[in-house]
Amino acid sequence: MARHSFIQIQKLTDVKGRIDYISSQEKQENLYATYQTTTSDLWENLSVENQQEFQKSGAKGKCIEARELIIALPEQYLEYNPQEVLKRFTDDFKQRHEVECVSALHHNKKMTNYHIHLIFSERQLLENPAVKIAPRNMFYNESGKRVRTKKEILNEAGNVKEGCHIIFKGGVYEQQLFTCKNAYFKSKEFLKKEKQVYTELINQNITNPTEKLQVFNSNGVYLPTKKVGKNNPKEAEILADNKTRQEWNYSVDEALISGIEENEIYRIKREEIAVKVKASIKENGNKPGLFRRIVEQAVKCLKRFIEKWKAPPKPVLNIDMAEFRSMQYIKRQLDDRLRAIHQVENRIIPDLENRLNNAKGMFKGKERKEIQCDIAEEKKRLAYMKQSLSAVVRGAGYHDVCNFMTVYSQAEKEVMHYEKEMEIYRNHGGENEPERGSLEKTLRRLKEESRQRSTGNKKLEKHTRGAR
Repeated sequence: MARHSFIQIQKLTDVKGRIDYISSQEKQENLYATYQTTTSDLWENLSVENQQEFQKSGAKGKCIEARELIIALPEQYLEYNPQEVLKRFTDDFKQRHEVECVSALHHNKKMTNYHIHLIFSERQLLENPAVKIAPRNMFYNESGKRVRTKKEILNEAGNVKEGCHIIFKGGVYEQQLFTCKNAYFKSKEFLKKEKQVYTELINQNITNPTEKLQVFNSNGVYLPTKKVGKNNPKEAEILADNKTRQEWNYSVDEALISGIEENEIYRIKREEIAVKVKASIKENGNKPGLFRRIVEQAVKCLKRFIEKWKAPPKPVLNIDMAEFRSMQYIKRQLDDRLRAIHQVENRIIPDLENRLNNAKGMFKGKERKEIQCDIAEEKKRLAYMKQSLSAVVRGAGYHDVCNFMTVYSQAEKEVMHYEKEMEIYRNHGGENEPERGSLEKTLRRLKEESRQRSTGNKKLEKHTRGAR
């Protein structure tokens, strides 16, 4: 699979506390840069105004004071000045949405995740703020509601009750510094657009085409994996979930290499995963364990389909065309690696497990330990071999196996068309001879079109994750 961008959004119920957390050298071990488009006073005023409106609305839950984007950067970005990178990404957001922002650039504790925290206001500053001055002392009870007399907020000792307060004559008792919240910021369309925009912005500084990021296509054949956040109590659950998703993705690669059409694989994904997950949620609620079982059954279904599938015979290409021969070589590599994977998966590991089951008795401890080590090593090798399928095609300039097989299948059809044209040429005494260079041009066109499809018009990855 190609590497996908990671852009996540979250709600902030304490914007001042969050700003302090992301920008504090004491709280962040690997803080490289901070940046803001306004002063700290704005966030204080924004918090107050949001809380006041929330109380007036009578809504339940917690008040959302601001929102935050988390943008993962490839490790290549370590080569660039952190302050300049942060300023560029933050100013880009402010310019497009005309709201104030504050941001920070971090590494996680294990130094494996280089990322930006970008906090933004959902409100714009008013050009002409409305400020109301108290004409006399004004008294407010514990609920924040105004009462008529001071006596109503005093306790028996004559002191102001806890939670009550007074706004003295001449003080500001109400002000509006900001516009209403922009509802667009909480829409699915907003996050979808931000993923596209920031993925393109990230890719501007990645020179190697094979390392450029993509927005995950939820309408494709693969399943997305989930990021495990810091101190996430569901880490074990997410890792187990990701392992199942990766097994599905490997099975998709296997199916594509075997010659199964992409739309046929997507049909299986829709029927065996999307439809069943939706039904499961409706009947049982969100239960990750059930999701994993559904995907595991979908993997078995796809593997059965692969076993029954027989790819049509491929024509032999007898024309001198180096690029197509290179593609055939890649396809043979994929076929050879797939056979090697099946050898380890279906013969070597089962044989070792059978030996382990037969190694019983108190004097067989050393032998069992050696066999267990061999099994672990073979499983590790198997995982590496599965990952190598994507590496083979990426090394040739393709994003993933799906991308390569799309180009390869189309190229094969073009070759067959070429041979038909040659037959017409021979039957007509040399008339209408096709241009030999046209096939090379066609292959290059197909490859470029496939790359453009992979990087453009991508849909959000919420299809499967949202089902959970």
